[in-house]
Amino acid sequence: MYPNLYYAFKDLFGVEWTGLKLVNSFGFFVALSFIISAYVLTLELRRKSKEGLFTYKEEKSIVGKPASFAELMTNFLLGFLMGYKIIGAFIDREALVDTQSYILSTQGNWAAGIIIGLLFAGLKWAEKNKTKLAKPEEKTLRIWPEDRVGDIVIYAAIFGFLGAKIFHNLENIDDLIKDPIGSLLSFSGLTFYGGLICATIAIYVYSRKNNMKPVYVADAFAPTMMLAYGLGRIGCQVAGDGDWGIVNNNAKPFSWLPNWAWSYTYPHNVLNEGVPIPGCVGQYCYQLPQGVYPTPLYEIIASLLLFAFLWSIRKKIKTPGVITGIYLIVNGIERFLVELIRVNTKYKSLPFQPTQAEIISLLLVISGIGLIVFFTRKKQLMANT
Repeated sequence: MYPNLYYAFKDLFGVEWTGLKLVNSFGFFVALSFIISAYVLTLELRRKSKEGLFTYKEEKSIVGKPASFAELMTNFLLGFLMGYKIIGAFIDREALVDTQSYILSTQGNWAAGIIIGLLFAGLKWAEKNKTKLAKPEEKTLRIWPEDRVGDIVIYAAIFGFLGAKIFHNLENIDDLIKDPIGSLLSFSGLTFYGGLICATIAIYVYSRKNNMKPVYVADAFAPTMMLAYGLGRIGCQVAGDGDWGIVNNNAKPFSWLPNWAWSYTYPHNVLNEGVPIPGCVGQYCYQLPQGVYPTPLYEIIASLLLFAFLWSIRKKIKTPGVITGIYLIVNGIERFLVELIRVNTKYKSLPFQPTQAEIISLLLVISGIGLIVFFTRKKQLMANT
């Protein structure tokens, strides 16, 4: 396991760059999933625009203005933070003995912060100076949905993270009561469905505000979300963040299947869960006492296959909303099946003692079926009138 990129680079390339301890493996793959998914979403929104399903929105903008004080200060602060914390972590090899404490502390390198801050501010000034006009002009720009992917991704990231954090704490209410500050500020503990629900609400509001028909946006998001989920789960598997399955002492069904793909102890996992690894010295020196199902690996494979399926049928389905319904169904089924062999908090007060994910996944399947029936009937009624 590689809790952060420091351990990955040390193992793979033999270098010890302490600043890489700031880059959590899970966060790295989540960021990578956002970048790749943003590109895929751009392609799909552009395709739908060419089909006439989207139109542009005119917005007025002032061009030719020099960089404002607010822009320069914002870039300076961003650069300062990067230099103070990230560059500072590379300079001070002892800074990241406890990564989370370092990030939340005031510790850093002032010189690096000021230099990088001035560099960022200077680059913004140079960028604006290239297009500066003697008299700034007001222009009307046509903004298409694919031009808004950057904003959409930011909304999805912010509200998705908040939702994932909120739902995780609701699922583990006892831990929240014991240590509310630690539970809320901890970098671990995220629930995908919480992020999905809150991000969906945010994107719906954003779409309505910018004249983007939500049903077409949802259809564009359907395969994209499946891809993002699969890529994000790579981080769970690589870091060993606790999303593993129950103990698996069963014999392998196939001789060619690697042991780690059937039953795995997650050595050096990011949670320090389990028992000490003999002879290991350092921060992450624990592994599970018994092999468990590597459920993140199963979800990676399933999600990427489902993405390929959704991507292959997206042009064939002409009824708006149906591809979204199919996504909800396959996503719900996939997650429900994984929950059967995965460690998770159960609601013991409810019949059958389901997990939060099992409840939501069943609701997603029902919602998906409902969407398909609703939009199919709606199209039939419109065709008959």
